[in-house]
Amino acid sequence: MHDVARLAGVSIKTVSNVINDYPYVRSETRSRVQAAIEELDYRPNLSARGLRSGRTGVIGLAVPALRENYFAELADAIIRAAEKRGLGVVVEQTSGDRETELAAVSGGRQRFMDGLLFSPVALGQQDAHMLDGPFPLVLLGERIFGGPTDHVAMHNVSAAEAAVAHLIETGRRRVALVGAAAPEDDDGEASSANLRLRGYRRALAVAGIPFDPRLVRPAAGWNRQAGAAALHGLVADGVTFDAVFALNDTLGLGVLRALGEERIAVPAQVAVIGFDDIDEARFSVPSLSSVGTGREQIAEIAVEMLVERIAEKDERRPPRTIKPDFAIVRRESS
Repeated sequence: MHDVARLAGVSIKTVSNVINDYPYVRSETRSRVQAAIEELDYRPNLSARGLRSGRTGVIGLAVPALRENYFAELADAIIRAAEKRGLGVVVEQTSGDRETELAAVSGGRQRFMDGLLFSPVALGQQDAHMLDGPFPLVLLGERIFGGPTDHVAMHNVSAAEAAVAHLIETGRRRVALVGAAAPEDDDGEASSANLRLRGYRRALAVAGIPFDPRLVRPAAGWNRQAGAAALHGLVADGVTFDAVFALNDTLGLGVLRALGEERIAVPAQVAVIGFDDIDEARFSVPSLSSVGTGREQIAEIAVEMLVERIAEKDERRPPRTIKPDFAIVRRESS
């Protein structure tokens, strides 16, 4: 900054005013400073600026897997929401690993950011105390309800119930569920899989349809391969079904592929609905019906809540939990 000031023939304060877009700088002076900045290829030292102001202008986002469409699209929405507020975003993939998740909420990386949006998978209710600290944090997803932080979640139970009710309204009575947690992976806590299974069972009960455990299929990961494998398993086991509720759209896309390979017509013989309404669902053949979870709204709310927590400093309000609205998006598959 001294070099820029010397080349432009102004004070260091004037250079600082130009860099921070202070309005009361003469246009001729601003042009001279900007030319000196460009000539010297000067870049502000964000670390030093952060030490002085206590802010970095950067927030963190820790998610399980960027390869999953939902988290990639959520990250995109959060980055856009942050940009509107003049913030940058550092994105970290935790791969659902417990130690990596712990490092995200308690490690040294926090000094490089003002706050964190965190979507845990491995951490559970017993780890709620790990989130109780002075560092601004907003929880995303379906773990650690009633914890010490703000939380943006989904209406998983009621949304799943509405999805299955939609299939039943089209005349389906044998609705398979793909994506349940395997017994060895089910820790008994709230999770997307468990909550959506609860909604599935509730919809069957309301319609007077008996629950058949043979129709509930676990998946080794919520991806296309797992969805296809589960569907092929249903057919191989001779289980009759006329609809499939996939617990996310990526599973649903795998289900659609496997139904095609099994020569089963969609939706004439089997209707399919997914969950999350990812962009790809609109372009599959047939297009995939889904539950729209309000991803853009989740991003806006989460970023705004985090900005509020950052501004609060030592003044801490009670934690808040917000669940944006959902919608059933009807497409060709149902």
